[in-house]
Amino acid sequence: MKNTWHICRLLVVYALFGAACTPQLSVRFYTATDLTRPSSYDQANTAGLGKRDPCSNYQAYIPDTLHLDHTPIKYIRVNIHWVNSSDSLSNYKGEEARKFTKGLLHAVNYDLAKNAKMLLPRRNNTPVFPTQYRMVLAGRPDNPGDEGIYFHYDDELCYYVHKGKNANLFDRKVIQRYGTQLDTVLNIFIMPHHPDSVVSATYQPGGVGVALGAAVKMAGPYENPKLSYWDFRGVLNHEIGHIYSLSHTWAYNDGCDDTPLHPQDCFGPNDRPGCDTLLSNNFMDYAAVQNAWTPCQIGKIHQRMATAGTKTRAFLQPNWCQLHEDRHIFIRDTVTWIGHKDLEGHLTIEPGGKLTIRCRVALPAGAKITVKPGGALVLDNCRLYNDCGDQWLGIEIQSLGKVAGTVVAIGQPLIEHAVHALQ
Repeated sequence: MKNTWHICRLLVVYALFGAACTPQLSVRFYTATDLTRPSSYDQANTAGLGKRDPCSNYQAYIPDTLHLDHTPIKYIRVNIHWVNSSDSLSNYKGEEARKFTKGLLHAVNYDLAKNAKMLLPRRNNTPVFPTQYRMVLAGRPDNPGDEGIYFHYDDELCYYVHKGKNANLFDRKVIQRYGTQLDTVLNIFIMPHHPDSVVSATYQPGGVGVALGAAVKMAGPYENPKLSYWDFRGVLNHEIGHIYSLSHTWAYNDGCDDTPLHPQDCFGPNDRPGCDTLLSNNFMDYAAVQNAWTPCQIGKIHQRMATAGTKTRAFLQPNWCQLHEDRHIFIRDTVTWIGHKDLEGHLTIEPGGKLTIRCRVALPAGAKITVKPGGALVLDNCRLYNDCGDQWLGIEIQSLGKVAGTVVAIGQPLIEHAVHALQ
C-alpha cells in the first residue's frame, strides 16, 4: 500500500510540473537574426560559382528519379487549326476532325509518358528517364465553349508544300491570319498538301511538319485517311522538340553525347541491308517510330522551359501560380538544386534533411518553406519569389528545445514577394 501511495504522489507531481520540462515546438519566420555563416565545407563547395552560371547546365534539369516530385510535370498549351480549301474536298472536318485532334494529343502524351529505350547505338546502356512534360488543349479562357480546335477555309493559304521550287513550309501568312493566343498557346496548323504536288511522282504527301517559333505547320492526315492519329504522333513530338531548342540527331553534333551520329538512311528496318541494326527510334530523327527521348534531350527541354522571359516558357500552363496542397515536397536527405524550379505546393525540410538552392525557385501564392528542428536550408546566391505577381508566405523556422531549423545564406540570396520577408 505504501509503494502504491508513493507512485500516486509521483504521478501527481509529474502532472503538475513535468509538462513544464517537456520542450515545446516554437515557430517563427526567417529574419536577419537567423543568418549564419557557412562552414568551410560549404565555402569550398561553392567557391568559383560566381565565374560560371550553375543554372545554365542542362544536366541540372534532367529529372531526378529518386525525387521525381522535385520536377513537376509541365504542360504545354496547344491549339489545333484545321485549314482546308473552301470546297472542303479534303477529309477531316467537324466531329471527325475533333476526334482526330483529341486522339492525336492522346497518342503524343502516350509516347511522352512511356519513353522507349534508345535503339542506337546498338546494345547501348543509355538510361531511360521520364520526360516530365505533356500537351494539353487550351481554348480562349474568356470563352468556356472554346476547346482549342478551329476550322478555316482559305483557298489562298490552306496548302502546304514541303519541297520543290514552290515550297512554302516557312511561310507564316496562315499563322499571322488565323493564329490564336500566339503569346501563350502553341498554335498547330494541320494543312493539306497542294494537289499539284500530290500528283507528282517525286512528291511524297506523307506526315511532315515544320516548327516556326510560336507555331507548328503539319501535313499528311488529309491525304492519308487510312492512317490514324497514332501515325502522326511522332511528327508532332518532333516539331515540338524543335520548338524547345532541340536539333536533328544526325549529320552534325546536336549538343548531346547520348544521341549518336548515324547515316539517316533507314526509315524502316527493311529499307536496305543493315537497317535492322541501324534504325533509330529517337523522336528527333526521321524514322517510322519516334518514341525515345535521351536524358540530354529531356534536360535541354526542361532547361528551356525554365528560362524566364522566353516565348516557349509562356506556352506552359502556369501550375506554379496557385497553391496545390497535394504537391507538398518533403526533403528528408541531402539534396542540391542546381537548376531553376517551379514549385506547385509547400516545401518542408524534415529533421536530418538538407536542401541547398543555387538558382531561382518560384513558389505559389500562399506557399511556405518550413525548416523543421534539425533540418537545414542553404540559400546559395539563389532567388526565392512568386512568378505570378502574387505573394508567398516566407521561410518558417521551427525549434524544439535547443534544436532548431537552420538557414544558411551564402553570397547574396534574394527573397522576394514574401509576406514575411527578410528585413
